[in-house]
Amino acid sequence: MNRYGIIFSVSIFGESHGHALGVVIDGCPAGIPFAAADLENDLARRRSGALGTTPRKESDIPLIESGVFNGFTTGAPIIIRFQNIDTRSHDYAQFRDIPRPGHADFTAEKKFGGYEDYRGGGHFSGRITTGFVAAGVLAKKIIAPATINAELIEAGGMDNIQEAVKKAMDAGDSIGGIIRCTISNVPVGWGEPFFNSVESCISHLVFAVPATKGIEFGSGFQAARMKGSEHNDSFISADGKTRTNNAGGINGGISNGNDIVFRVAVKPTSSISARQETFNFKTNTVAPLLVEGRHDTCIAIRIPVVIEAAAAIALADLALVNQDVSRIKK
Repeated sequence: MNRYGIIFSVSIFGESHGHALGVVIDGCPAGIPFAAADLENDLARRRSGALGTTPRKESDIPLIESGVFNGFTTGAPIIIRFQNIDTRSHDYAQFRDIPRPGHADFTAEKKFGGYEDYRGGGHFSGRITTGFVAAGVLAKKIIAPATINAELIEAGGMDNIQEAVKKAMDAGDSIGGIIRCTISNVPVGWGEPFFNSVESCISHLVFAVPATKGIEFGSGFQAARMKGSEHNDSFISADGKTRTNNAGGINGGISNGNDIVFRVAVKPTSSISARQETFNFKTNTVAPLLVEGRHDTCIAIRIPVVIEAAAAIALADLALVNQDVSRIKK
């Protein structure tokens, strides 16, 4: 499934080396100021260029095909498309017989019977997150004045991210990282327990981001080592503010007015230049594999803005659902 959302609905399309990719957004309210220029800052954060990112260069110029007129959303479906320009598809032919460890090469071939576009990882590539980011920019407008900030706080088990990246590059290897996301100014009451709790919806989209391996809210797994007297967040004011925030801004699946805080574990990039051994399905033997092409040493460097987008999309949908319920009650 490539669609998410009850009211604010997002569908992604395209492949890493296909002609184009992008996103279709439905259920966006009319009258929101929106233009291609609004996307530039977040798209720039997702692009490669920093140490440890892929040499592949895509301009990612957004083409808004529908749903925006005279600088405002119309209420109709919004289509945003990006062309793929800098592709080198020949690098991936060998992976039909020798699927890359850690990638979706093997599972995609089995699920789709060999009809999947395998070039650059196809529809399973991190390239697809370009559409996520575009939808996230619009979602951030919907949830304002709530703000979202995600940052990479650790890579390869080190606080010094540049040093960690350099070590991995020298070794021809890759590293993962931890991203912390903080969402401020969220009103009390967003979230639809049980199955559309705030944690459920954010986690659903965060795990749709390639390379995500874990998520924790507030004190997270540390809560298992705490006593109730340590974990409980005592109220200190009538607006619901608490002295601590071990709950991560969520109680009973509903936003409680404090900052929503969560952390995401990102795995090391699967494509590495170091020699590996894996199974050759053509010869039915274990064989050496050398992955060529252009890849990120640490994909986590480019993911914070994607995590922001995932959280924004989830909250935009919950905000619109909440408003709809409030209108019915009146």
